[in-house]
Amino acid sequence: MPLIPPTALRPLAESDQALSQIQLIATDMDGTLTIDEKFTPQLFQALQKLQQAQIAVIVITGRSAGWVNAVNHYFPVAGAICENGGLFYQGDTTEFLVDIPDITQHRQNLAAMFQQLQQRFPQIQEASDNRFRLTDWTFDVAGLSQADLAVMDQQCAAAGWGFTYSTVQCHIKPHEQSKANGLQYVLQQHFSAISLAQVMTIGDSPNDVSLFNPVIFPNSTGVQNVSRYTDQLAHLPRFITPSPEGKGFCELVDRLICSK
Repeated sequence: MPLIPPTALRPLAESDQALSQIQLIATDMDGTLTIDEKFTPQLFQALQKLQQAQIAVIVITGRSAGWVNAVNHYFPVAGAICENGGLFYQGDTTEFLVDIPDITQHRQNLAAMFQQLQQRFPQIQEASDNRFRLTDWTFDVAGLSQADLAVMDQQCAAAGWGFTYSTVQCHIKPHEQSKANGLQYVLQQHFSAISLAQVMTIGDSPNDVSLFNPVIFPNSTGVQNVSRYTDQLAHLPRFITPSPEGKGFCELVDRLICSK
């Protein structure tokens, strides 16, 4: 895949003025905080640096509700948004970010949409974590071409559903459900003293694209591995780190701390 052209993104070295005003980081997890799908000691050190600097961190991921509830409790973060904007965990509280009056019926409707996709793509299989989800339905992205993903997007849209994908999974979800919508609501309700200009959003793949929308979030960063998705993103992050994955996140944190 083509690399992001040099003129499309500003290197992290040019971000100091923007970083100096940041009070909250909203970051994707897989491929952004992880390295080879694992959390590292360096990541926890970076999160502790942010905590000591009184910079709030919200994890915002496509991972399931059951999985992210643990992250909320064991990571030094201010909260966690799961299922690409479906729910928000903070302390012992859980808050739905999309309107779902009947979860049982909602899950049945999602299953029916998945079965429609299977009729055209019989090779797709429900993801192992799907049973732990509430607001969306997931299946593995492995083996699907960009053309396949585009067809799935169109088929879901025609049926009134949203669709997105990451480096790991595809997600069928309510049309209005997105990381940006979920994050905006959480910021308004729980972090109202922080302006959008004081928020840095961070990601690495197509399901993070709404976090890169400059109209909503003027300060966004992609870790270096986002470059593989240049031709698939409607919005590009403002800055890009020198290194990929969790190493890139740690580079951003060090730069941010030094800018204060």
